Amino acid sequence: MAEFDAATPVIMSFSSFDPSGSSGIQADIECAASLGCHCTPIISTLCAKDTNDTKEIIPVDAGLLIEQARAILEDMQIKAIKIGFLGSVENVEAVHSILRDYPSIPVVLDPVTSVCNSELMDAPNVVRATENLLLPMALVATPDLVEAHELAQQGDTIEACAQEILETGCEYLLISGAKRTHDSYENHLYSKQGLVRSYPWERLKVFSHGCGATLAASITCYLGHGLRTEEAVEQGQKFTWQCLAHSRRLGMGKRIPNRFFWTDQNKR
Repeated sequence: MAEFDAATPVIMSFSSFDPSGSSGIQADIECAASLGCHCTPIISTLCAKDTNDTKEIIPVDAGLLIEQARAILEDMQIKAIKIGFLGSVENVEAVHSILRDYPSIPVVLDPVTSVCNSELMDAPNVVRATENLLLPMALVATPDLVEAHELAQQGDTIEACAQEILETGCEYLLISGAKRTHDSYENHLYSKQGLVRSYPWERLKVFSHGCGATLAASITCYLGHGLRTEEAVEQGQKFTWQCLAHSRRLGMGKRIPNRFFWTDQNKR
C-alpha cells in the first residue's frame, strides 16, 4: 500500500470559479498553499465576474460535481472540507449526499448569500436548501452579519439569529461583523451553550472582496493540521486579517486579499 505524505494535510473545497481570483476556488487554493496544505478544488459554478460584480453564473451539472468529489475522496485522505458557493439547489443536494458518506471529516461552511441576492439564480431556494441540508452537517459555519440574517429570518437580534442557526445542528457559528464601530470590527463565536468568545479587530479602511472565502478556507486548513476547533477559528481570523491588511488593488473594483502577505514581509 502506498504511503501518504502525512506532513501535508489535504483539504477539499467545493466552490465557484472566480476569474478575478478574489474569492472562490482560487482563494481556497491560495490559502491552502500559504498554510502548508494541499487543496483539491471541486468546481461548483462557473462565473463571469470582475473585481466589481458578478455578470453571469452557470452551475455545473450536479452529476459532474459528484464525480469530481468522489474521484478524490476515493484516492486521497481528506482532512477537512470547505463548502463555499454552490450555485443551485441540485448542487446543495449533491454535496449533502457526499457528506453523508464521510461523516468523520470536519466541514466548514461559508454560506454565501451575497451573490444569491442578484437575479442570476434561484436565491431563496438555494439559501433554504443550504439551511436545511448543509448547516446540520457543519462543524463550523462562517456567515457575516447579513448572511446570518438571511439564514435565520425569524431572528430579530444577533443572539436570536445565532440560536436559530445552531438549532439546525451546526456545532459552531462564527458571525463576522456581529458588532461594529468606526474603529473596530467584532466577530462572535457561538456554540449551543451560547456566546463562546468575542474577537475584536482593528477595522480596516479598505474593502476587499474574498474575505469570507479566505476566512472559511483558512479555518479549514488549520483543522486539517489538527488544531482544535476554537484554535482553528482564532488562527483563521488572524491569518485573514493579515491578508486583508495587505490586500492589493489589482483591478478597477474591490481590492483582493493578499494570501501570501508573509512573502512580502520576508523580502524586507
